[in-house]
Amino acid sequence: MSFKELGLSEPILKSLEELDHSKPSEIQQQAIPVILAGKNLMAAAQTGTGKTGSFVLPMLEMLIEKAKPYDKNVHALVLTPTRELAAQVRENVHKYGKFTNIKSTVVYGGAKIFPQKSKLQSGASILIATPGRMFDLLSQGMIDVTHLKMLVLDEADHMLDLGFIHDIKKIIGMTPAYKTKFTLFSNLFKNKLKS
Repeated sequence: MSFKELGLSEPILKSLEELDHSKPSEIQQQAIPVILAGKNLMAAAQTGTGKTGSFVLPMLEMLIEKAKPYDKNVHALVLTPTRELAAQVRENVHKYGKFTNIKSTVVYGGAKIFPQKSKLQSGASILIATPGRMFDLLSQGMIDVTHLKMLVLDEADHMLDLGFIHDIKKIIGMTPAYKTKFTLFSNLFKNKLKS
């Protein structure tokens, strides 16, 4: 199976070719069609299996026609337990979305909030964040999630272990649940893939 057969469009295929990614991994083959079909998803995948690409690629595909270069609405949100993982996901979004006009940014705790607020003012269709900083910025009215189409909890089990459950619940409560698709990735779910 090829990335093209998974339904990805030319700008994304071009970035995959440039990165020398010729064939989707097993988790990508399973997850990408489910996400593109607009279904909720729970999946387990080990580090190094292409887990990040399995949600970033369909996320980009879903936004490629809708996102505008200077759109200030967040259309997709990825919550991660650590700033290191948030930065890694942001790097993947940047690499895979190189030939699209989709803007993304990352916000996390343990760093000054004002530069992050400044980045948000120029808009980002995809936002990658740690739960605490995301909730802080939402509470301050710095982020609009009323147009959110997709919410990903990356390493969901780790976030729960770190005690982020209350922030996550509050964030989910601020999203338009009837419009938002939820995707959870973990190393510990018993079922490998569930939609």
